[in-house]
Amino acid sequence: MKTNVIDLFKQKRPVVISGPCSAESEEQLLSTARELAETGKVDILRAGIWKPRTRPGSFEGVGVEALSWMKKAKEETGLPISAEVAKFSHVFDALKHDVDVMWIGARTTVNPFSVQEIADALRGTDATVFVKNPLNPDIQLWTGAIERLQGAGITKIGLIHRGFAQHQKVKYRNEPKWQLAVEMKRRFPDMPMVCDPSHICGNRELLRSVSQKALDLNMDGLMIESHINPEVALSDKDQQITPEVLDQLISDLVVRSTSVEDASFREKLDVLRSRIDMIDEDIMKLLGDRMRTSEEIGHVKNDEGITILQPNRWEEIIEKSLVKGGIHGLSEKFMKAYLKIIHQESIDHQNIVMNKAGKNAFK
Repeated sequence: MKTNVIDLFKQKRPVVISGPCSAESEEQLLSTARELAETGKVDILRAGIWKPRTRPGSFEGVGVEALSWMKKAKEETGLPISAEVAKFSHVFDALKHDVDVMWIGARTTVNPFSVQEIADALRGTDATVFVKNPLNPDIQLWTGAIERLQGAGITKIGLIHRGFAQHQKVKYRNEPKWQLAVEMKRRFPDMPMVCDPSHICGNRELLRSVSQKALDLNMDGLMIESHINPEVALSDKDQQITPEVLDQLISDLVVRSTSVEDASFREKLDVLRSRIDMIDEDIMKLLGDRMRTSEEIGHVKNDEGITILQPNRWEEIIEKSLVKGGIHGLSEKFMKAYLKIIHQESIDHQNIVMNKAGKNAFK
């Protein structure tokens, strides 16, 4: 019998999904499941059944046999079970083994053909499906995957934020790009969103901070990989933690309320929000003035036959702005992102002016 997992998200926050990256053996899976159930903090058991790696030659999952282990773990612990599906046959096998939640992985979300195949396989079922963000930061692909499932009549849908691939590995294995997750939550406000700190971090050290950030952004659940003995795990051992460590991690998290009934609090918040609105209005006016000035500069450059881009001037702006931004408490990361966007907008405005002037010259 399947559990209506979507109802879990209406009853508690956060919903915790945990289990090994890969189901490696019956003993490993059942031992992990038992300890996770004993914590009393895990709501759904997860495990990788099919694990194709970036390059062949390493452990790529047990396959359909592991689904029988998952079903046994479900019967023994009472935990609903979840697994990734990537093609028609995976969906068939998952349904056959009473998998409560299927999720579409990042490598699949990026391919509309694969997503449509899964949607077609699910058509006519009452399945619960969560969709991970695509590998690359393309919110349209993520949105499109949801729409394909909806087009197949699937109504129990959720989102999983697992971060986005990056060319250079720095702090995170996958860059969170929280703003994209927030935008998806805005587009689909009634769908539960789960954060996958394990894949964002790629290591154990950052799991707590990323999990807390997810909760502070009002995400509904966490998917954290747990293994009975992470050091001998056959895949992604660095990002898995023991059930005991998971128990402590969840206990340490602060779950903040999404609203407060206190009238005094709401009044203070409304005043501050009104101030933000007025500041934003002033900023928009100033940005509009800035772009109109850029257009005037475009006219001057066009009259003198000068190119739009002036590298020395741009370097001077960056250098001065970073110093001024720091004085006002703005981070270097923010200032660089802001300057990049505003510079491009200025170039676009000047380009329109100069191209229009050039066309008129030939009339």
